[in-house]
Amino acid sequence: MSDALAGVIARQGSRVYRMAWSCCRAEADDITQEVFLRYLKKQPNFHDEEHRRAWFIRVTVNCCNKLWGSAWRRKTVALEETLAWETPEDSELHDALQQLPPKYREVIHLYYYEDMPTADIAAALHRKDATVRTQLTRARELLRQILKEEDDVSRTLSAHEPSDCTG
Repeated sequence: MSDALAGVIARQGSRVYRMAWSCCRAEADDITQEVFLRYLKKQPNFHDEEHRRAWFIRVTVNCCNKLWGSAWRRKTVALEETLAWETPEDSELHDALQQLPPKYREVIHLYYYEDMPTADIAAALHRKDATVRTQLTRARELLRQILKEEDDVSRTLSAHEPSDCTG
């Protein structure tokens, strides 16, 4: 592997993988590999680092969308993976994020995890800026509802646990 390619992978690899993971979970390794294969085949020229970043995000989203639309994906069932989280809240948030439709997961990931402004997200996803802002608002509301429902369920379950009191 050339030093130039190793440098690109070192700078962009974690971003591509995180984006793929937020969209496709178990297939994140395959998506990441596909993105860098496309980079090698095309060898695009970038104006600056921001252009490079946007290209990698756009190609990652395209690869994820291609996977979501594939016949193989529609006819398989994903295995549940167990992940180690630092706190229970991290696990709950991750589970809630996975319940969102992919279009909402994409904008949430780019906005909160990649610290991209909505204008840059709109450009990377080929959407209008207003659409991205609306999707962020709707995604936040859905997350609130999902997390509230989970909290209500856990309260109901804990209220119905048998007491340890012996009379």
